[in-house]
Amino acid sequence: MLVLLPPSEGKASSGRGAPVKLESLSLPGLTGARQAVLDELVELCAADEDKAREVLGLSEGLRGEVAKNTELRTAGARPAGEIYTGVLYDALDLASLDTAAKRRAGRSLLVFSGLWGAVRVTDRIPSYRCSMGVKLPGLGALGAHWRTPMATALPEAAGDGLVLDLRSSAYASAWKPKGEVAGRTATVRVLHSQIVNGIEKRSVVSHFNKATKGKIVRSLLTAGAAPKSPAELVEALRDLGYVVEAEAPGRAGRPWALDVVVTEIH
Repeated sequence: MLVLLPPSEGKASSGRGAPVKLESLSLPGLTGARQAVLDELVELCAADEDKAREVLGLSEGLRGEVAKNTELRTAGARPAGEIYTGVLYDALDLASLDTAAKRRAGRSLLVFSGLWGAVRVTDRIPSYRCSMGVKLPGLGALGAHWRTPMATALPEAAGDGLVLDLRSSAYASAWKPKGEVAGRTATVRVLHSQIVNGIEKRSVVSHFNKATKGKIVRSLLTAGAAPKSPAELVEALRDLGYVVEAEAPGRAGRPWALDVVVTEIH
């Protein structure tokens, strides 16, 4: 099973160890594209702080993020699972998983990134600021920049197993499963169910969508679940206590759409 995750805007500080080594990161087919983004991002942030803030979409209060980007080549790196913070990663709580679950996380979790393309949670990276929605002056829109190398690297990473796609739309733009891979891909939407005047009302949640997705991934890792298809994933999630409604694709080459229905959001 390959689980595709979005990153977090907020990140922990860089480590004190050796700096990032692009050649050591997972998905080596992305190395050239990573180098191109890294070079332009560092150059942009070092040359003109105000322009860099505008390009990166940062407020005045986040000016320090520009300075952080200038040191990406020399800053200490730490596992990506420690760098990414925020609602989804708080709910996932990788640090508290037992040894077996951590090994499963290292094999199955892939975090998408505007700077790195996609990394495993065990890959060592520095803290950075560069979302997939950024349009760099030289490279253009990052979503488009990553599509060509991702078209080869991601199907290889997926192998012949299930793909659980939990990315937000901006990060999904970098790679969309096609053909046979799409047929064994499942996307998840979280719906909040409430009874209002005796009638069930459902709404899409945002903040709690991330928390629920983090909990889903943690549940699968902790249980050692290994579904091989979207249909098996539905059964695994139901066995774990989730209310899941599944919609098989109407035609071949399309992903499954899963709704996880929650009655409490916290």
